[in-house]
Amino acid sequence: MTKTLSNRYDVVVIGGGAAGLSGALTLTRARRSVLVIDAGEPRNAPAAHLHGFLSRDGAAPSELLANGRREVTGYGGEIVSGVVTSARREEAGGFRLTLADGRVTTARRLLVTTGLTDELPDLPGLAELWGTDVIHCPYCHGWEVRDQPIGVLSTGPMAIHQAQLFRQWSDDVVLFGHTGPEPTETEHRALTARGIRFVAGQVERLETENGRLHAVRMVDGSTVERRALVVAPRFTARVGPLAELGLTAVPLQLNDFRLGSRLTADPTGRTEVPGVWVAGNVTDLMAQLIAAAASGVTAAAAINGDLIDEEVATALRAADNPFSAAAEAALNAQVQGDRRHGLTVG
Repeated sequence: MTKTLSNRYDVVVIGGGAAGLSGALTLTRARRSVLVIDAGEPRNAPAAHLHGFLSRDGAAPSELLANGRREVTGYGGEIVSGVVTSARREEAGGFRLTLADGRVTTARRLLVTTGLTDELPDLPGLAELWGTDVIHCPYCHGWEVRDQPIGVLSTGPMAIHQAQLFRQWSDDVVLFGHTGPEPTETEHRALTARGIRFVAGQVERLETENGRLHAVRMVDGSTVERRALVVAPRFTARVGPLAELGLTAVPLQLNDFRLGSRLTADPTGRTEVPGVWVAGNVTDLMAQLIAAAASGVTAAAAINGDLIDEEVATALRAADNPFSAAAEAALNAQVQGDRRHGLTVG
């Protein structure tokens, strides 16, 4: 059964991952009316466990989200499954959101936590192992592949840094040149000094045994046995219809190499679009789960403060015009009463 939405919320959170749920929890505890719209496509869905999240290390990502949903709804927040297809500013202020199933609602403020898409290197066998034997973050997966034969696929300037990082977890690390830049003489010396082998030439495909990575096959037919392969995806912010509001992802470059794209914001998550905040990987491409959650809290506090500023200004205007204030108070009381009785306002 499709949940009927209220006509207006203080805040609509677009994205129900760690950043979005943390922001929603903070706002519901601040007694704000909050709706979370979740497309159900968490970035870490391929991973069996999450790591580096204090008190939740080793938990399943789905468990973290389920607990977060219970906490948000426990304080009166609403969470619905859906995809936002249109986001527009209203003339009277706030935003009008349309979902793919036709539902419509409005919000005084938006918190965008839509995350990013990992665009993987195009190699046969790679995508199927993403999140298990094909990884990218040493702090998320390094412990799980410790002391195993690890490969690093070079597709850009970060590969040598990745190889040196993963050397912390294994003394058997191979850097595959593939399509990345040739290491300089200084970089070659640094790799050799730490026992990291460099294999020139392009990779053809990954080979598996019983569903697990077994070897990396080169285009010349040779193979190198590996149990884990480190890659550098292109991190692309999920913006979609939010571009209607003027939210445009900007490229993140390392010299001439494009690492990905992100939405820009100030330290609180406030964007250049008035009334819109962002948090999590949609703005911080490198944020781990616990950092994404923390950014949601920071943005939520800033949003609540911004709403209070607006309410103070409204109260001051009302003090100068009591007749207008009485009409506005009556309307607000009606709206809140309808919400309490589960009615759709509008």
